[in-house]
Amino acid sequence: MTIPNMIFTYLLVVGGALSIVAIYSDFRRQRFGPAPSEDRIFRCLRCGYVYTDDQDVDRSRCAQCGQMNEPIEF
Repeated sequence: MTIPNMIFTYLLVVGGALSIVAIYSDFRRQRFGPAPSEDRIFRCLRCGYVYTDDQDVDRSRCAQCGQMNEPIEF
């Protein structure tokens, strides 16, 4: 085996190993990462408390003071 063939084989093995590690890392990130929440975010106009509620709720009652609030629009 010549030196250029050995270098090519070495680079091929290292590149393949890095590719496998990258794919495995991406797989683990997708599997264990937090899923995006579909909840709406509310901020109380009276006390400033920030909380979430279900997606289908248009108005929500603050858990701190009982004020009805509209969702925050980003």
